[in-house]
Parts: sequence; C-alpha cells; structure tokens
Amino acid sequence: LINKQIMKQLFTLFTCLLLLTAFAPAHAQSKVAHINTQQLLSEMPEVIAANKELEKLEKQYATQLETSAKEFDTKVKSYSADAENQTDLINQQRQTELQDLQQRIAEFRQTAAQELQKKQAEMMRPLYDKARAAIETVAKAQSFDYVLDSSTGGSVILAEGKDLMADVKQKLGF
Repeated sequence: LINKQIMKQLFTLFTCLLLLTAFAPAHAQSKVAHINTQQLLSEMPEVIAANKELEKLEKQYATQLETSAKEFDTKVKSYSADAENQTDLINQQRQTELQDLQQRIAEFRQTAAQELQKKQAEMMRPLYDKARAAIETVAKAQSFDYVLDSSTGGSVILAEGKDLMADVKQKLGF
C-alpha cells in the first residue's frame, strides 16, 4: 500500500515536471524567421527602376566604346593600306596615334566600368537599407529574435536573442 502511494506520488510529480518543462521553456526559446533577401530586392519596384536606369547608362557607355573601336579599326585599315606610300616618319606618327587611341579606349572602358559600379552603389545602398529596415520592423513587430537570410550565401539579418559571447569568454577564462 505504501509503495503504491509513493509510486502514485512519484508519477504525479513526474507528470507535473514533464508538463512544466513542456510549457515553461516556451518563453526562453528564440523565435527564428527567414527571408530570401535576393528575391525581395529583385521584386522591389525601386530596385527594378534603378536596374533599368543602370542598364540605360551601360548601353550609352557600350555605344561610345563601339564608336571608338570602329574609329580605331577604320584608322588601322586606312593606315595599313597607305603605309607603303608614306615615309617612315609618318608611319611612326600614325603608329603612335593608333597606340594613343587604343590607350584612350582602354582608359574609357576602365572609367566607364568604375562609374557604373559607383552609380550602382549610390543607387542601391539606400534601397538595401530600406529593405533591411522593413525586415527588422516586421520581425520586431512579430517578436522574432533572429531573422536569417535564406538566399545563397545569406547571413543573420537581425539578432535580438541572447548573445553568448561574454559567457563563452568567461568559460574560456578571458
């Protein structure tokens, strides 16, 4: 009879503990969400408009490069066809002129690429910041502690949960 009572009390205690552990840690668990930021950005109307503007600028640079390349090719053909009729001094001057033109084309190509990259950074940075702020606002409104970027190579966007750095440093003795 005593064994049955003890067993019954232990069973009740065990059941209570089990229920407590099942429900109690709910507040201690971190809420985690995810979002594909690459997809979000690719669907933002402002990003789409900015990309169209960048494509337009890129086409302008490409047209200028193409025009310069045609000018270079035309001069090369003209000078090559007429080289036998010219003096060595004139042929050397033409060769120098062609090298200078080729160098200016290469410099323009490099400058255009740098300008495109700079323009892209100027246009996109505020849009990335806007998207990040919206993600953080929504995450906080829905009480998420962490938001992970589910796009390829993604990372943590929001980290409001407990940071273990201090505890781990203490454990390691520094």
